[in-house]
Amino acid sequence: MALMAFRVFAIATERQRRGYGRSGCPASKSDHRPYTKRAMAHDMVAVMKKVGFSHFSVAGHDRGGRVAYRLALDYPKRVDCLAVLDVLAIADVWERADKKLVTGYWPWSLLSQPTPLPERLVSAAPDAVVDNALGSWGSPPKVFSSAVRAAYIDALRDPKHVHAICEEYRAAATLDYEHDLEDRNARRFIKCPMLVLWSARGPLESWYADAGGPLELWRAWGADVRGKSVDGGHFFPEELPQQTAEHLTRFFGNHVHQQVPGSALGH
Repeated sequence: MALMAFRVFAIATERQRRGYGRSGCPASKSDHRPYTKRAMAHDMVAVMKKVGFSHFSVAGHDRGGRVAYRLALDYPKRVDCLAVLDVLAIADVWERADKKLVTGYWPWSLLSQPTPLPERLVSAAPDAVVDNALGSWGSPPKVFSSAVRAAYIDALRDPKHVHAICEEYRAAATLDYEHDLEDRNARRFIKCPMLVLWSARGPLESWYADAGGPLELWRAWGADVRGKSVDGGHFFPEELPQQTAEHLTRFFGNHVHQQVPGSALGH
């Protein structure tokens, strides 16, 4: 993000994504509504309004990418441009779920199970959970410093954060999926220009080839979609920060240079 600061006014929103990083963990409900991407998208709009932006561009990676596309669907007049990194729409993931997803992206199935099973499993071995993600998702473990690894583990030692993260996955398996279906059935699409970047070494590159790959899947959600694979693992923004920043600044600069002074980044 610092690489972009000289060209784009960027606001990092990690602390506003419920349950992650140093963000708060509000009480949930039986339907997991407080942890839906819709609720988090509303948070993003409130944050940007507070710092003075009525409209802006958004970039998000992984879970942040899902908040970002939900924001573009729910608040089309607020979002000028959208970039999603190594992510597909929730409805597409669930509808194409198979053995590869269940075994390769185990958090989708495990963390969406009813409480307290996933919370107890994650809390029992937070270091193993973090090491699996940082070391098995295509990016070299050396990309992450010991301090970063320790911060991830510390977050998973907090029962409130663990529960909040599980609630977000439960929302993805229920209300988030329903919200996607409602938009698709009502023919509500992403209206703004959209950039899709994904890992050339990851599942998105190979698992969805029969559907034309990530780009074709996203073109069912928006009218102006472009993108490409990046020669890195799932965490390519950390692995290849310069290249990622160049993709984003080129895209945002080409589309919003004349009108938008702000950009929100989620991860």
